Amino acid sequence: MRKLSVLIALFCLVVPVAGQQSQQQQQKADPASKLLQFQMVLLKRGPRATPADWETSDLRKEHVAYVRSLIASDKAMIAGRIMDDADLRGVVIFRTKSADEARAWIMGDPAIIAGHYEVEMHPWWSEDVMKKTTTPDKSMTAYLAFLVRGDKWTPEKTPQTDAIQKAHMDNINRLADMKKLVVAGPFGDNGALRGIFVFRVGSLEEARELAATDPAVKAGRLALQIHPWVVPDGILP
Repeated sequence: MRKLSVLIALFCLVVPVAGQQSQQQQQKADPASKLLQFQMVLLKRGPRATPADWETSDLRKEHVAYVRSLIASDKAMIAGRIMDDADLRGVVIFRTKSADEARAWIMGDPAIIAGHYEVEMHPWWSEDVMKKTTTPDKSMTAYLAFLVRGDKWTPEKTPQTDAIQKAHMDNINRLADMKKLVVAGPFGDNGALRGIFVFRVGSLEEARELAATDPAVKAGRLALQIHPWVVPDGILP
C-alpha cells in the first residue's frame, strides 16, 4: 500500500472544493499529492423507516439491487452497510466531484424515494485506491472510522499542533505499513467530520486499539467513531 502521509496531512486543513465535472471527465489533482475529489453519501434513518420488516422486504431487495448497479456502472466505487448504528445505516462513495451528479445518482435509490433513508453528503479526498470487484455478491466486514473534531480541537496552527500533526502522520504510515489501515482521506467541507480511516482487521476491538494509538486522538484534537462496515469483497486494497 502506498504511503498515506499526503492524505493525512490534509485532515486538519480546509480542502478547497473545486468546480463540478462529470464522471467521464478526468479529475484533476496535484500530481505530487495524487489526491482526487469524490463525493461521500451517508445514508441515515429516514422519516418513514420500517425496521420491523426491513430485512425481508421487497424495498430492501430493490435498494440492494440499485446500489449494486451503481457500483457495476462505476458511478459508485464502494458502498456498504453500517451495522451498529440506529441512525447511520450506510455509506456510499461516488466517483465524481460533482455534488449535483452524486445527488442525482443516489436519489434514484428506491429506499430514499420511499423515505426509508435520507441523505447527508460531503466532499471527500483520497487517492484512487479502490478496485473493481469481480464478486459483487460476496461481502466482507471492514471497520470505518470517522475522525471528528475532539474536545481540544483548535483551528490555530502552533508548534504544538505541528508536532501532534507530524506524530499523527507518522502513526498513520506505521499502520499502513502493517497493512492494517487500507484507506484514508479528509473531508473537504471543513465541518465537524475531518476524515476517515478504513481498517482491514479481524475485529472492532482491534480497529479501536489501532485507532487509539493516534497521537491526535490521544491529544484530544480528534475523536473517533468506528463502525463495522459490510462492503463487497474485492474492492478495498
